[in-house]
Formats: sequence, structure tokens, C-alpha cells
Amino acid sequence: MRKSQTRKRWLVPLLWRWLPLLLIWLLATAADRAWLAADQAIPAWDQADYLNSAVDHGRALGLLPGGEWPGWRDFLLLSPKIPPLASLVHGTVMAVAGEGPDQASWALALWHGLLLLSLDGWGRQLHSPRLAILALVLAAIAPRLVSLRVNFTLDLALTAVTTAALWQLWRWQRPAPHGGHWVAAMLAASGLAAALLVKQSAVPVLAAPYLWAVVTGVGQRQRRRQLLAGTALVLTLLLPWLHQNWITTIGGTHRAVVVSGANEGDPPVFSTASLLYYPQLWWQQLGSVSCIGALLGLGLALWRGLRTRHFSTIPQIPQPSLPAGWGWLLGCTVSGWLLTTMSPNKDARYIAPVLALLILWLSLGWLVLLSALQNWLGRWRAFVLLAVSMALATGHSTVGRVAAIHRAAGSGEPPVVSLVTFLRQHTGHAPTTLLMAPGSADLNEHTGTYYGRLNGGQLLVRSLGDSPAHHPLVLNQAEWVALATGDQGHHRENVRRLSHRIRKDGRFQRVRQWPWSRGRSVELWQRRPDAARGTPFVRQFVVLAQGLAHGPQGLARFMEQIGPHHQLDGHLLYQQQVEAWANRRLAQHPQATDALWSLAALKILRQDAGAADHWLARLEAVLPDNPWPTTWRAAVLLIDWKPWAAREVAHAHPRLQDEPLLKTVGELAAVAAGDLTRLPALHASWPRALEQVNGAL
Repeated sequence: MRKSQTRKRWLVPLLWRWLPLLLIWLLATAADRAWLAADQAIPAWDQADYLNSAVDHGRALGLLPGGEWPGWRDFLLLSPKIPPLASLVHGTVMAVAGEGPDQASWALALWHGLLLLSLDGWGRQLHSPRLAILALVLAAIAPRLVSLRVNFTLDLALTAVTTAALWQLWRWQRPAPHGGHWVAAMLAASGLAAALLVKQSAVPVLAAPYLWAVVTGVGQRQRRRQLLAGTALVLTLLLPWLHQNWITTIGGTHRAVVVSGANEGDPPVFSTASLLYYPQLWWQQLGSVSCIGALLGLGLALWRGLRTRHFSTIPQIPQPSLPAGWGWLLGCTVSGWLLTTMSPNKDARYIAPVLALLILWLSLGWLVLLSALQNWLGRWRAFVLLAVSMALATGHSTVGRVAAIHRAAGSGEPPVVSLVTFLRQHTGHAPTTLLMAPGSADLNEHTGTYYGRLNGGQLLVRSLGDSPAHHPLVLNQAEWVALATGDQGHHRENVRRLSHRIRKDGRFQRVRQWPWSRGRSVELWQRRPDAARGTPFVRQFVVLAQGLAHGPQGLARFMEQIGPHHQLDGHLLYQQQVEAWANRRLAQHPQATDALWSLAALKILRQDAGAADHWLARLEAVLPDNPWPTTWRAAVLLIDWKPWAAREVAHAHPRLQDEPLLKTVGELAAVAAGDLTRLPALHASWPRALEQVNGAL
């Protein structure tokens, strides 16, 4: 009897603690799986891109067929623009659940579980279990978060990890005795690192709270040590990836934020339209019913607070009524909204991390309203009214998702799947590159590559032909090309012109055709076996690499030609051929500059700074009077975060004072190494270097 009572004594609180969270997650996951089963739309550009990244990382870990561990450096290069944590999770889930789009979406259920867990824990510590349960319900039915649960992007993952990070950071920065503990500090640091390793978009949400935690904690000895240890942990986890990919990350972020914002016509950053861009979406994103009830409750709380001059005197709110953590939550919400607004590129998805914080405020509003309704109507009537309101909000969200199914539904197998399946049957597991001329949400290179690599496939799909300058290259070198009739999607005129030239060119033959939509069709064309090809790129690469000996002009031509050829040869098979040829030539002629330049250029392309430094040093010895091996070597070392070595290399060259670009690289390396006395020299040499580069180009 005592054992039974003891078991009941700890089992009931345990069930009350975790059962609501588990039930809400299970119900939401079941609804998501039903939606995915009904909606057979294929992944579009962004979704397919993230799926491809998941496949890359799953293969690198040896979890998915078709790949193996490539080494630490090449592993970090798998995520050149966006950090790898989410892709690692997604690739692992694929290994368990399957590589298909619906199977991979089980990862979204895990991220949703983390979001609910964070909201539940934060809500309980902020106020009460009732507020936490309200937050779970509101998060599960918020229309924007519901759509993210079935949309394979990083937005749900980012929302989950930033919410967890802010919760743990709040737990640490609280006044003693609740805050300032080592466990909380390490959990907060781990959360910050995880958020930054999911996506750079975590920075606007986390920057101000982290700085506030630093300012409030640095004056206390114990917390100062914890701050240093936590920051060291974040840097330890983040820097290996950032060190390898910082240039591509900056370039990719600039294109995604600045260039895209300008191209899409988003409002100027410092404008009223920009400031109100996201708030005007919240009504729809959070749900009108949820917002109405919360605003009524918060308005009631504000009115009573103004009357009593003390917010905590609102009757019927469980004690403690407003813990100090609400100020922290307010700061996180406002700073996250304002800093996200500062981004030139705006999209409804980007504000998702702030929605999770707003849900806690909505929960507070509903809790105040529920307390008032209990006074006016009685307890049971108030709960019935709450249940009806939540049912209406759920119905509103459900109607939107059902409408999305109808819009996405189609008939028959999508043409990109049919095309890729046919080509894979024809080529087997041989590394193959298909050029995709059209570009639309359901027919593009990202989606084609994803289906081409399922279950160990080696078919890559690339896009080339947007520029008329690339058309001769396609005609001379391409093996497989996918064309379409009718509307081609983006770059319509140039793609239509390329399609016409391929159809009229006798070197290509149409293999098969599939129906598309709106009377259009998709065609697969192959180069005829007896058709002549242009000069192999292996030879062209050797010539282009030797052009680096002539400075910026050679570098510009090298980079101009590399991009299109990487589209033609998605597997970069030419690199193995160039490396094999160069090694054979050096075995016979150790000072052959064509082979040395080829190997140096290959290592630069592969971002292998150590090997590039080695081959450029060999070139320095062979070409002592040529300043460009030294210039490129110093630049490689500087990019590799070795400014001291870069300064020594640059300053050791006898023509340092005569070559503006070499001089600038050397002075920049000296400043980066901490020698601020070289700032005037850097300022003086910089314009001359720009003039030299512009003159060469």
C-alpha cells in the first residue's frame, strides 16, 4: 500500500509536468504527417537546397549511401555559406527515416519538439504551468509556425534553437540565488553556439541579449569567469567552420541580404514601411483569434495596472504575478524585431524567431483574460469559452493548410522526377552532370540534383545559359541538357535562345519528352556520340592557371572561366585529371612552372591553404623576379588567418616597394597581426593597389 502511494505521489506530478507537452507535440506531429501525405508537391529551390545539404552531410558522416568521410577540411567545406549544424541533424534523420522529402521532414518534428520544450520550460519559470500550457497550444496552432513545420527550410530550426538559447541565457543572467550558476552558463553558451551554427540569422535575435548579459555580468567575479568560459566554448565550436568559410559566408550573406533586398524592392531600412513590415504580418502569422484574446487580456492588465499603479495587484493571477524575467523577455522581443528589421532583405519567414517570444506574451494576455472571465462567468464557463476560442483558432489555421494542399496538389508524376529517374536508369551510378535550361519552382537545378542523388545517386543538375556568353560553351562541351517548351521561367529570352540553338545544332539529339503544365513539355537532349567537342577543360585550366603569373588580369580571367566550367562538370572530375598530369610532369621536370601553377590554382580553388602555400613557395623559388607568386602566397596566408606569416612573406620580396598590390597585402597583414603603426603605410598604398587592379582589368 505504501509503495503504491509513493509511486502515485511522484507519478502524478510527473504526468502533469510532461503529459501536456507530449500530447500537444504528438497531435501537431500527426497533423503534419497527414498534411505531408496529402500534399505531394515536390521541394522548390530553397527546400531542395537544404535537402541537398543534408544529403551532403549524411554522406560525409557515412550514414547515407554514396559517400564517405572526406576529411575534416573537406567536411567543413560542405557548408560554405550556411553553418552545418542543421544539415548534420537532417542528414542523421535521413539515415533513420529515409531520404525522401516526407521522410526527411521528421527532422522538422524534432525541431518543433525543441521549440515546445523551450516554451514550456520558459513559461513555467516565468509564471506558471498554466501559462506554459497556453504557450504550447498557441505555438502549435500559430499559422506561420504550422507552415514552417511542413516546409523544409531552416526557419523552424532557427526558431527552436534561438528560443532555447534566450531561455538559457535568461536563466543564467538572473540575480542570485537563481542565476549565475556554472551549469546555466554552459547551457546558455551551448545554446548560443547551436543557434549560430544553424544560421547567421540568429545574430539579430541574440546580439542585444548577449551584450546585455555581458554588461550585467562582467562586474561580478564569479560571473566574469563564467562569461569567459562560455564565450570560449562558443568560439571553440564556431571558429573551425568560420575559419574555413568566412569569405564565402560574407559573400553569400551579402548576396542574400543586400543584393536580394535591392532586387526584390524591399522598403529602405530606415523607413516607416520597414519598421512596420513585420508587425503588420503578426496578425496573420499568429492567428487573429489568438491575437484578439491576448490583446484583450493585455489591455485589461494595462488598464488595471494604470488604476492601481502596481501590475502585480491584478486579482486572480497566480503568484508570483510578474517575475523579473518579463523585462528580459520584453528586451529580447523588441531587440529581435528591430535588428531583424535592419536587414535590407525582408521575408515573412525571417521574423519566425520573434514569433516564439510573442507567443509568451500572447499566453500572458490569455491568462489575464481567463482570470477575468473566471470572475465574471465562473470557472467552468471561462474554460469552455477558452476551449471554443482555441478550437476556432485551430480551425482557422487548418483551413489555411487545407487550402495550401489544394494549391500544391497536381496530377501525375512531376516531370523533373520522371526526367531524373530516366537519366539515372540510363547512366547508372556514373558521375553525371545534367544542364537544366528552364527554371521554375517545380523544375530547377536544386530539385533535380536532390532527386538525382537519392539512394546513392551521382546525378548532379546544374544551370548554365542565363548569359548568352555561355551558350557556345554549352554547345561545345555539354553532354546532357534538359529543355522546355513555352515559358522557361527566369531569364526567359536567353534560355529560349539557347534552347533554339540546341534544337537546331546537329550535335544534339532529343532522347525523350515529358508533359509539364499549361501545355508545356520537358525534353531531354544528349550530345551525339560522334559529335565533336571543344578543347578539354584540363588543357584550358593549365593555360588559365599560368595566367596567374601576370597578376590581377590573369586572376580575373581565371575566375571568369572557372564558374561556367564548374557548372558543366558538377563533379569537378577535371581536377583529378589536372592533378595527375601535374604530378607526372613534376616527376620528370621538378621546376615545370605550368605544373606548379596548376597545382597552386587547384589548391586555391579547394581552399586548401596549406597546400597552396607549399606550391606557391615552390614557384617563388623558381620565379624569384616575379612578384605574383609572393603576392598570391601572402594573400592565401592572410585569408587563412596567418597574418604574421603573410607579413614575413610579403616583406621579404625585393620588389615590395615597386608592386602596389604586394605592398598593400603586406601592410594589411602587418595591421592584422597587431602592428597598428603600419596603418599610415596601408592607407597610402591602398589607392595605388586599386589603381593597379583597375588598370589591369
